[in-house]
Amino acid sequence: MKPIPVDAASVDNDAKWAGLTRQQLESYWMPFSGNRGFRRDPRLIVSAEGCYYRSADGRQILDSLSGLWCASFGHGRPEIAEAIARSARELDYSPAFQHAHPGAVLLADRVRQLTPDGLDHVFFTNSGSESVDTALKMARAYWRLKGRPEKTRLIGRVRGYHGVNAGGTSVGGIVANRKHFGSLVEADHLSATLLPENRFSRGVPEYGAHLAEQLEELVNLHDASNIAAVIVEPMSGSAGVIVPPKGYLQRLRELCTRHDILLIFDEVLTGFGRIGAPFGATLFDVTPDIMTLAKNLTNGAAPMGAVVASGEIHDTFMNTDGPGYLPEFPHGYTYSAHPLACAAGLAAMEIFERERMAERAADMAPYFEQQVHGLKGLPHVADIRNLGMAAAIQMEPYPGEPARRPWEVAMKCWERGMYVRFAGDTLQLGPPFIIEREQVDTMCNLLADAITETA
Repeated sequence: MKPIPVDAASVDNDAKWAGLTRQQLESYWMPFSGNRGFRRDPRLIVSAEGCYYRSADGRQILDSLSGLWCASFGHGRPEIAEAIARSARELDYSPAFQHAHPGAVLLADRVRQLTPDGLDHVFFTNSGSESVDTALKMARAYWRLKGRPEKTRLIGRVRGYHGVNAGGTSVGGIVANRKHFGSLVEADHLSATLLPENRFSRGVPEYGAHLAEQLEELVNLHDASNIAAVIVEPMSGSAGVIVPPKGYLQRLRELCTRHDILLIFDEVLTGFGRIGAPFGATLFDVTPDIMTLAKNLTNGAAPMGAVVASGEIHDTFMNTDGPGYLPEFPHGYTYSAHPLACAAGLAAMEIFERERMAERAADMAPYFEQQVHGLKGLPHVADIRNLGMAAAIQMEPYPGEPARRPWEVAMKCWERGMYVRFAGDTLQLGPPFIIEREQVDTMCNLLADAITETA
Protein backbone atom coordinates (compact mmCIF):
# COMPACT_ATOMS: atom_id res chain seq x y z
CA MET A 1 0.00 0.00 0.00
CA LYS A 2 1.26 3.49 -0.80
CA PRO A 3 2.27 5.42 2.35
CA ILE A 4 0.04 8.30 3.34
CA PRO A 5 1.80 11.40 4.71
CA VAL A 6 0.83 11.98 8.33
CA ASP A 7 -0.41 15.53 7.77
CA ALA A 8 -2.47 14.50 4.73
CA ALA A 9 -4.02 11.57 6.58
CA SER A 10 -5.57 13.73 9.28
CA VAL A 11 -9.33 13.68 9.44
CA ASP A 12 -11.05 17.02 9.44
CA ASN A 13 -13.17 17.34 12.58
CA ASP A 14 -16.00 19.03 10.73
CA ALA A 15 -18.91 16.62 10.30
CA LYS A 16 -19.21 17.50 6.63
CA TRP A 17 -16.03 15.50 5.95
CA ALA A 18 -17.92 12.26 6.79
CA GLY A 19 -14.83 10.85 8.46
CA LEU A 20 -12.78 11.02 5.28
CA THR A 21 -9.15 12.05 5.23
CA ARG A 22 -7.66 14.73 3.05
CA GLN A 23 -5.59 12.06 1.32
CA GLN A 24 -8.73 10.11 0.47
CA LEU A 25 -10.27 13.20 -1.09
CA GLU A 26 -7.07 13.72 -3.10
CA SER A 27 -7.43 10.19 -4.48
CA TYR A 28 -10.79 10.94 -6.10
CA TRP A 29 -10.53 12.88 -9.39
CA MET A 30 -14.04 14.26 -9.82
CA PRO A 31 -15.75 14.74 -13.21
CA PHE A 32 -16.88 18.17 -14.42
CA SER A 33 -15.80 19.65 -11.11
CA GLY A 34 -13.48 22.22 -9.62
CA ASN A 35 -11.49 19.61 -7.73
CA ARG A 36 -9.20 22.10 -5.98
CA GLY A 37 -12.06 24.13 -4.56
CA PHE A 38 -14.02 21.04 -3.57
CA ARG A 39 -11.09 19.57 -1.64
CA ARG A 40 -10.85 22.76 0.41
CA ASP A 41 -14.57 22.76 1.18
CA PRO A 42 -16.16 19.35 0.41
CA ARG A 43 -19.87 18.95 -0.24
CA LEU A 44 -20.62 15.31 0.55
CA ILE A 45 -24.03 13.67 0.07
CA VAL A 46 -24.74 10.52 2.08
CA SER A 47 -28.39 9.61 1.41
CA ALA A 48 -31.46 10.59 -0.59
CA GLU A 49 -35.23 10.23 -0.37
CA GLY A 50 -38.05 11.84 -2.32
CA CYS A 51 -37.03 15.38 -3.30
CA TYR A 52 -34.20 15.60 -0.80
CA TYR A 53 -30.59 14.67 -0.23
CA ARG A 54 -28.95 14.48 3.16
CA SER A 55 -25.48 15.97 3.51
CA ALA A 56 -22.66 14.45 5.55
CA ASP A 57 -23.23 17.03 8.29
CA GLY A 58 -26.84 15.89 8.67
CA ARG A 59 -28.68 18.65 6.79
CA GLN A 60 -31.68 18.07 4.54
CA ILE A 61 -30.87 19.37 1.04
CA LEU A 62 -33.64 20.10 -1.47
CA ASP A 63 -32.72 18.61 -4.85
CA SER A 64 -33.60 21.17 -7.51
CA LEU A 65 -32.21 19.16 -10.46
CA SER A 66 -33.26 15.53 -9.87
CA GLY A 67 -29.60 14.70 -9.34
CA LEU A 68 -28.37 15.45 -12.85
CA TRP A 69 -31.79 15.48 -14.52
CA CYS A 70 -32.01 11.73 -13.92
CA ALA A 71 -33.88 10.93 -10.66
CA SER A 72 -37.08 12.54 -11.89
CA PHE A 73 -39.47 10.10 -10.23
CA GLY A 74 -37.98 10.85 -6.80
CA HIS A 75 -35.06 9.41 -4.88
CA GLY A 76 -35.03 6.13 -3.00
CA ARG A 77 -37.86 4.38 -4.82
CA PRO A 78 -38.19 1.03 -3.01
CA GLU A 79 -39.56 -0.72 -6.12
CA ILE A 80 -36.33 0.01 -7.98
CA ALA A 81 -34.07 -0.89 -5.05
CA GLU A 82 -35.86 -4.20 -4.56
CA ALA A 83 -35.69 -5.02 -8.27
CA ILE A 84 -31.93 -4.37 -8.33
CA ALA A 85 -31.37 -6.47 -5.21
CA ARG A 86 -33.44 -9.33 -6.59
CA SER A 87 -31.47 -9.31 -9.84
CA ALA A 88 -28.16 -9.19 -7.96
CA ARG A 89 -29.15 -12.39 -6.16
CA GLU A 90 -30.55 -14.20 -9.19
CA LEU A 91 -28.48 -12.94 -12.14
CA ASP A 92 -25.62 -10.60 -11.36
CA TYR A 93 -24.22 -10.54 -14.89
CA SER A 94 -25.06 -12.04 -18.26
CA PRO A 95 -23.00 -11.72 -21.47
CA ALA A 96 -24.61 -9.41 -23.98
CA PHE A 97 -22.76 -10.84 -27.00
CA GLN A 98 -24.57 -13.75 -28.72
CA HIS A 99 -26.71 -14.29 -25.59
CA ALA A 100 -29.57 -12.45 -23.88
CA HIS A 101 -31.53 -12.56 -20.65
CA PRO A 102 -35.30 -12.03 -20.30
CA GLY A 103 -34.97 -8.67 -18.59
CA ALA A 104 -33.22 -7.18 -21.61
CA VAL A 105 -35.95 -8.38 -23.97
CA LEU A 106 -38.76 -7.20 -21.70
CA LEU A 107 -37.24 -3.74 -21.20
CA ALA A 108 -36.59 -3.31 -24.92
CA ASP A 109 -40.22 -4.14 -25.63
CA ARG A 110 -41.41 -1.77 -22.89
CA VAL A 111 -39.36 1.07 -24.37
CA ARG A 112 -40.67 0.23 -27.84
CA GLN A 113 -44.24 0.56 -26.59
CA LEU A 114 -43.56 3.94 -25.00
CA THR A 115 -41.62 5.61 -27.81
CA PRO A 116 -43.38 7.09 -30.86
CA ASP A 117 -44.69 4.77 -33.57
CA GLY A 118 -41.98 3.83 -36.03
CA LEU A 119 -39.20 3.68 -33.44
CA ASP A 120 -39.31 -0.03 -32.76
CA HIS A 121 -35.82 -1.44 -32.14
CA VAL A 122 -33.82 -0.84 -28.95
CA PHE A 123 -30.04 -1.14 -28.59
CA PHE A 124 -28.81 -0.81 -25.01
CA THR A 125 -25.76 1.16 -23.84
CA ASN A 126 -24.54 2.30 -20.44
CA SER A 127 -24.96 6.08 -20.62
CA GLY A 128 -26.19 8.98 -22.69
CA SER A 129 -22.69 9.55 -24.02
CA GLU A 130 -22.49 5.97 -25.24
CA SER A 131 -25.98 6.25 -26.71
CA VAL A 132 -24.94 9.23 -28.82
CA ASP A 133 -21.75 7.64 -30.13
CA THR A 134 -23.71 4.47 -30.88
CA ALA A 135 -26.32 6.47 -32.81
CA LEU A 136 -23.64 8.27 -34.84
CA LYS A 137 -21.93 4.99 -35.74
CA MET A 138 -25.30 3.47 -36.57
CA ALA A 139 -26.09 6.35 -38.92
CA ARG A 140 -22.80 6.06 -40.78
CA ALA A 141 -23.01 2.28 -41.01
CA TYR A 142 -26.59 2.53 -42.29
CA TRP A 143 -25.55 4.63 -45.26
CA ARG A 144 -22.63 2.31 -46.02
CA LEU A 145 -25.04 -0.64 -46.10
CA LYS A 146 -27.30 1.37 -48.41
CA GLY A 147 -24.42 1.64 -50.86
CA ARG A 148 -23.69 5.28 -50.02
CA PRO A 149 -20.44 5.19 -48.02
CA GLU A 150 -19.68 8.82 -48.84
CA LYS A 151 -22.48 9.96 -46.49
CA THR A 152 -20.34 10.41 -43.39
CA ARG A 153 -20.64 14.06 -42.39
CA LEU A 154 -22.35 14.87 -39.10
CA ILE A 155 -24.15 18.05 -38.09
CA GLY A 156 -24.84 19.19 -34.54
CA ARG A 157 -25.83 22.53 -33.08
CA VAL A 158 -24.05 25.33 -31.24
CA ARG A 159 -24.59 24.95 -27.47
CA GLY A 160 -25.84 21.42 -27.97
CA TYR A 161 -24.74 18.78 -25.48
CA HIS A 162 -24.36 15.17 -26.58
CA GLY A 163 -22.21 13.68 -23.87
CA VAL A 164 -18.46 13.45 -23.60
CA ASN A 165 -17.32 10.58 -25.84
CA ALA A 166 -15.42 11.42 -29.01
CA GLY A 167 -18.40 11.62 -31.36
CA GLY A 168 -20.71 13.36 -28.90
CA THR A 169 -18.05 15.90 -27.98
CA SER A 170 -17.55 16.68 -31.66
CA VAL A 171 -21.20 17.19 -32.62
CA GLY A 172 -21.77 18.97 -29.32
CA GLY A 173 -21.56 22.72 -29.45
CA ILE A 174 -20.41 23.71 -25.96
CA VAL A 175 -16.99 25.22 -26.61
CA ALA A 176 -15.64 24.61 -23.11
CA ASN A 177 -16.27 20.87 -23.55
CA ARG A 178 -14.22 20.73 -26.77
CA LYS A 179 -11.33 23.16 -26.55
CA HIS A 180 -9.02 20.94 -24.46
CA PHE A 181 -9.08 17.97 -26.83
CA GLY A 182 -8.33 19.23 -30.32
CA SER A 183 -9.97 17.71 -33.38
CA LEU A 184 -11.85 14.47 -32.67
CA VAL A 185 -14.54 13.92 -35.33
CA GLU A 186 -15.17 16.53 -38.00
CA ALA A 187 -18.63 18.06 -37.66
CA ASP A 188 -20.60 21.16 -38.60
CA HIS A 189 -22.95 23.06 -36.31
CA LEU A 190 -26.23 24.86 -36.81
CA SER A 191 -26.75 28.02 -34.78
CA ALA A 192 -28.22 27.78 -31.32
CA THR A 193 -31.86 28.78 -31.04
CA LEU A 194 -31.11 31.15 -28.15
CA LEU A 195 -32.14 34.57 -29.46
CA PRO A 196 -32.28 37.96 -27.69
CA GLU A 197 -35.80 38.48 -29.07
CA ASN A 198 -36.97 35.57 -26.92
CA ARG A 199 -35.61 36.72 -23.56
CA PHE A 200 -37.91 35.77 -20.67
CA SER A 201 -40.06 33.60 -22.92
CA ARG A 202 -42.41 31.23 -21.17
CA GLY A 203 -42.44 27.83 -22.81
CA VAL A 204 -41.94 27.55 -26.57
CA PRO A 205 -40.81 30.87 -28.12
CA GLU A 206 -42.66 32.17 -31.15
CA TYR A 207 -39.64 33.53 -33.03
CA GLY A 208 -36.74 31.66 -34.58
CA ALA A 209 -37.98 28.83 -36.81
CA HIS A 210 -36.01 30.37 -39.67
CA LEU A 211 -32.79 29.12 -38.06
CA ALA A 212 -33.61 25.64 -39.35
CA GLU A 213 -32.94 26.96 -42.86
CA GLN A 214 -29.24 26.93 -42.03
CA LEU A 215 -29.35 23.25 -42.84
CA GLU A 216 -29.94 24.25 -46.46
CA GLU A 217 -26.74 26.30 -46.34
CA LEU A 218 -24.77 23.28 -45.10
CA VAL A 219 -26.33 21.15 -47.81
CA ASN A 220 -25.22 23.71 -50.37
CA LEU A 221 -21.72 23.67 -48.87
CA HIS A 222 -21.19 19.91 -48.57
CA ASP A 223 -23.96 18.47 -50.79
CA ALA A 224 -26.53 16.20 -49.16
CA SER A 225 -24.83 13.19 -50.71
CA ASN A 226 -22.06 13.60 -48.11
CA ILE A 227 -24.19 14.24 -44.99
CA ALA A 228 -25.15 11.27 -42.82
CA ALA A 229 -27.15 12.81 -39.99
CA VAL A 230 -28.27 15.84 -38.03
CA ILE A 231 -28.39 15.45 -34.25
CA VAL A 232 -30.22 17.87 -31.94
CA GLU A 233 -31.79 17.85 -28.50
CA PRO A 234 -35.51 18.67 -28.62
CA MET A 235 -34.60 20.98 -25.73
CA SER A 236 -30.98 21.75 -24.91
CA GLY A 237 -30.76 21.21 -21.17
CA SER A 238 -27.11 21.22 -20.17
CA ALA A 239 -26.43 24.42 -22.10
CA GLY A 240 -29.14 26.16 -20.11
CA VAL A 241 -32.66 25.05 -21.12
CA ILE A 242 -32.68 26.36 -24.68
CA VAL A 243 -36.17 25.73 -26.04
CA PRO A 244 -36.70 25.35 -29.80
CA PRO A 245 -38.88 28.03 -31.40
CA LYS A 246 -42.30 27.11 -32.69
CA GLY A 247 -41.98 25.19 -35.98
CA TYR A 248 -38.19 24.79 -35.80
CA LEU A 249 -38.04 21.03 -35.25
CA GLN A 250 -40.80 20.42 -37.77
CA ARG A 251 -38.79 22.32 -40.38
CA LEU A 252 -35.64 20.35 -39.56
CA ARG A 253 -37.60 17.13 -40.09
CA GLU A 254 -38.86 18.36 -43.46
CA LEU A 255 -35.37 19.33 -44.63
CA CYS A 256 -33.80 16.07 -43.48
CA THR A 257 -36.47 14.09 -45.29
CA ARG A 258 -36.09 16.16 -48.47
CA HIS A 259 -32.31 15.73 -48.56
CA ASP A 260 -32.18 12.10 -47.42
CA ILE A 261 -30.40 12.91 -44.14
CA LEU A 262 -31.10 11.00 -40.92
CA LEU A 263 -32.52 13.01 -38.02
CA ILE A 264 -31.36 11.99 -34.55
CA PHE A 265 -33.10 13.31 -31.43
CA ASP A 266 -30.93 13.24 -28.33
CA GLU A 267 -33.61 12.65 -25.70
CA VAL A 268 -31.24 11.63 -22.92
CA LEU A 269 -32.55 14.55 -20.85
CA THR A 270 -36.03 15.10 -22.29
CA GLY A 271 -37.04 11.44 -22.40
CA PHE A 272 -39.68 10.10 -20.00
CA GLY A 273 -41.49 13.24 -18.98
CA ARG A 274 -39.10 16.11 -18.29
CA ILE A 275 -40.84 18.59 -20.61
CA GLY A 276 -44.39 17.55 -19.69
CA ALA A 277 -44.72 14.88 -22.37
CA PRO A 278 -43.24 11.39 -22.67
CA PHE A 279 -40.64 12.64 -25.16
CA GLY A 280 -39.70 15.77 -27.05
CA ALA A 281 -40.78 13.90 -30.18
CA THR A 282 -44.23 13.57 -28.60
CA LEU A 283 -44.52 17.19 -27.52
CA PHE A 284 -43.40 18.62 -30.86
CA ASP A 285 -45.05 15.92 -32.99
CA VAL A 286 -41.83 15.15 -34.84
CA THR A 287 -40.55 11.58 -35.18
CA PRO A 288 -36.80 11.22 -35.72
CA ASP A 289 -35.09 8.29 -37.40
CA ILE A 290 -33.07 7.54 -34.26
CA MET A 291 -33.62 8.51 -30.63
CA THR A 292 -31.08 8.35 -27.80
CA LEU A 293 -32.16 7.75 -24.20
CA ALA A 294 -30.63 7.39 -20.72
CA LYS A 295 -31.13 9.17 -17.33
CA ASN A 296 -34.80 8.55 -16.46
CA LEU A 297 -34.69 5.16 -18.14
CA THR A 298 -33.65 3.81 -14.73
CA ASN A 299 -34.55 6.92 -12.68
CA GLY A 300 -30.79 7.33 -12.25
CA ALA A 301 -30.56 4.23 -10.05
CA ALA A 302 -28.25 2.32 -12.41
CA PRO A 303 -26.14 3.42 -15.40
CA MET A 304 -28.00 2.69 -18.62
CA GLY A 305 -28.71 4.18 -22.01
CA ALA A 306 -30.52 3.14 -25.16
CA VAL A 307 -30.70 3.90 -28.86
CA VAL A 308 -34.10 3.41 -30.47
CA ALA A 309 -34.05 3.04 -34.24
CA SER A 310 -36.65 3.00 -36.96
CA GLY A 311 -37.66 -0.18 -38.73
CA GLU A 312 -35.99 1.02 -41.91
CA ILE A 313 -32.64 1.39 -40.18
CA HIS A 314 -32.92 -1.89 -38.28
CA ASP A 315 -34.04 -3.86 -41.32
CA THR A 316 -31.21 -2.48 -43.42
CA PHE A 317 -28.76 -4.07 -40.98
CA MET A 318 -30.72 -7.33 -40.81
CA ASN A 319 -31.17 -7.75 -44.56
CA THR A 320 -27.72 -9.11 -45.20
CA ASP A 321 -26.47 -12.13 -47.11
CA GLY A 322 -23.85 -12.96 -44.49
CA PRO A 323 -24.03 -15.93 -42.11
CA GLY A 324 -26.55 -15.56 -39.31
CA TYR A 325 -23.90 -16.02 -36.62
CA LEU A 326 -21.97 -12.87 -37.62
CA PRO A 327 -22.82 -9.49 -36.02
CA GLU A 328 -24.84 -7.24 -38.30
CA PHE A 329 -23.74 -4.20 -36.25
CA PRO A 330 -20.27 -4.85 -34.81
CA HIS A 331 -20.70 -2.61 -31.80
CA GLY A 332 -21.61 -2.97 -28.13
CA TYR A 333 -20.31 -2.91 -24.57
CA THR A 334 -19.43 -5.44 -21.88
CA TYR A 335 -22.24 -4.02 -19.77
CA SER A 336 -24.87 -3.55 -22.48
CA ALA A 337 -28.26 -4.61 -21.10
CA HIS A 338 -26.70 -5.38 -17.72
CA PRO A 339 -29.20 -7.43 -15.68
CA LEU A 340 -29.20 -5.02 -12.72
CA ALA A 341 -29.74 -2.04 -15.00
CA CYS A 342 -32.56 -3.82 -16.86
CA ALA A 343 -34.21 -4.63 -13.53
CA ALA A 344 -33.97 -0.97 -12.54
CA GLY A 345 -35.31 0.07 -15.94
CA LEU A 346 -38.33 -2.22 -15.78
CA ALA A 347 -39.18 -0.95 -12.30
CA ALA A 348 -38.69 2.67 -13.37
CA MET A 349 -40.90 2.24 -16.44
CA GLU A 350 -43.59 0.70 -14.25
CA ILE A 351 -43.46 3.80 -12.02
CA PHE A 352 -43.46 6.09 -15.05
CA GLU A 353 -46.65 4.56 -16.39
CA ARG A 354 -48.47 3.72 -13.15
CA GLU A 355 -47.96 7.15 -11.60
CA ARG A 356 -48.44 8.98 -14.91
CA MET A 357 -45.19 10.86 -14.46
CA ALA A 358 -45.33 12.80 -17.73
CA GLU A 359 -48.83 14.03 -16.86
CA ARG A 360 -47.69 14.87 -13.34
CA ALA A 361 -44.87 16.98 -14.75
CA ALA A 362 -47.29 18.70 -17.12
CA ASP A 363 -49.69 19.47 -14.26
CA MET A 364 -46.98 21.07 -12.10
CA ALA A 365 -45.32 22.92 -14.99
CA PRO A 366 -47.56 26.05 -15.00
CA TYR A 367 -46.99 26.70 -11.29
CA PHE A 368 -43.28 25.99 -11.65
CA GLU A 369 -43.15 28.44 -14.57
CA GLN A 370 -44.97 31.14 -12.62
CA GLN A 371 -42.71 30.89 -9.59
CA VAL A 372 -39.45 30.73 -11.53
CA HIS A 373 -40.35 33.73 -13.67
CA GLY A 374 -41.10 35.57 -10.44
CA LEU A 375 -37.31 35.89 -10.10
CA LYS A 376 -37.24 38.32 -13.04
CA GLY A 377 -35.97 41.71 -11.94
CA LEU A 378 -33.55 40.40 -9.34
CA PRO A 379 -29.98 41.70 -9.62
CA HIS A 380 -28.00 40.38 -12.59
CA VAL A 381 -30.78 38.09 -13.88
CA ALA A 382 -30.37 38.41 -17.65
CA ASP A 383 -32.90 35.83 -18.83
CA ILE A 384 -35.25 33.10 -17.61
CA ARG A 385 -36.29 30.20 -19.86
CA ASN A 386 -38.49 27.20 -19.17
CA LEU A 387 -40.30 24.23 -20.65
CA GLY A 388 -42.20 21.65 -18.65
CA MET A 389 -40.25 20.92 -15.48
CA ALA A 390 -37.03 22.50 -16.71
CA ALA A 391 -35.87 26.07 -16.29
CA ALA A 392 -32.71 28.13 -16.48
CA ILE A 393 -31.78 31.47 -14.96
CA GLN A 394 -29.10 33.18 -17.01
CA MET A 395 -26.87 35.51 -15.02
CA GLU A 396 -24.96 38.57 -16.19
CA PRO A 397 -21.29 37.64 -16.08
CA TYR A 398 -18.41 39.10 -14.21
CA PRO A 399 -15.93 40.37 -16.84
CA GLY A 400 -14.20 37.31 -18.23
CA GLU A 401 -15.79 34.97 -15.68
CA PRO A 402 -19.22 33.86 -16.95
CA ALA A 403 -19.45 30.91 -14.55
CA ARG A 404 -18.49 32.76 -11.36
CA ARG A 405 -21.82 34.38 -10.48
CA PRO A 406 -23.88 31.16 -10.93
CA TRP A 407 -21.29 29.31 -8.85
CA GLU A 408 -21.57 31.88 -6.07
CA VAL A 409 -25.36 31.60 -6.05
CA ALA A 410 -25.23 27.81 -6.05
CA MET A 411 -22.84 27.78 -3.08
CA LYS A 412 -25.13 30.14 -1.14
CA CYS A 413 -28.03 27.80 -1.89
CA TRP A 414 -26.04 24.80 -0.63
CA GLU A 415 -25.37 26.65 2.62
CA ARG A 416 -29.11 27.24 2.98
CA GLY A 417 -30.10 23.65 2.21
CA MET A 418 -30.58 23.34 -1.56
CA TYR A 419 -28.55 21.73 -4.33
CA VAL A 420 -28.50 23.82 -7.54
CA ARG A 421 -26.72 22.94 -10.74
CA PHE A 422 -24.64 25.73 -12.30
CA ALA A 423 -23.05 25.54 -15.74
CA GLY A 424 -21.63 28.33 -17.81
CA ASP A 425 -23.65 31.47 -17.15
CA THR A 426 -26.82 29.70 -15.98
CA LEU A 427 -28.45 28.20 -12.94
CA GLN A 428 -30.43 25.15 -14.01
CA LEU A 429 -33.59 23.82 -12.40
CA GLY A 430 -35.22 20.45 -13.00
CA PRO A 431 -36.75 19.11 -9.79
CA PRO A 432 -38.33 15.67 -9.43
CA PHE A 433 -41.82 15.42 -10.86
CA ILE A 434 -43.14 14.48 -7.41
CA ILE A 435 -42.31 17.94 -6.05
CA GLU A 436 -45.13 19.82 -4.31
CA ARG A 437 -46.02 23.50 -4.62
CA GLU A 438 -44.62 24.32 -1.20
CA GLN A 439 -41.28 22.86 -2.24
CA VAL A 440 -41.32 24.88 -5.45
CA ASP A 441 -41.91 27.97 -3.30
CA THR A 442 -39.00 27.04 -1.05
CA MET A 443 -36.76 26.51 -4.07
CA CYS A 444 -37.55 29.91 -5.56
CA ASN A 445 -37.34 31.74 -2.23
CA LEU A 446 -33.89 30.27 -1.54
CA LEU A 447 -32.78 31.25 -5.03
CA ALA A 448 -34.10 34.79 -4.60
CA ASP A 449 -32.22 35.19 -1.32
CA ALA A 450 -29.00 33.79 -2.74
CA ILE A 451 -29.15 35.91 -5.91
CA THR A 452 -29.83 39.04 -3.91
CA GLU A 453 -27.06 38.35 -1.39
CA THR A 454 -24.43 37.77 -4.10
CA ALA A 455 -25.39 40.90 -6.06
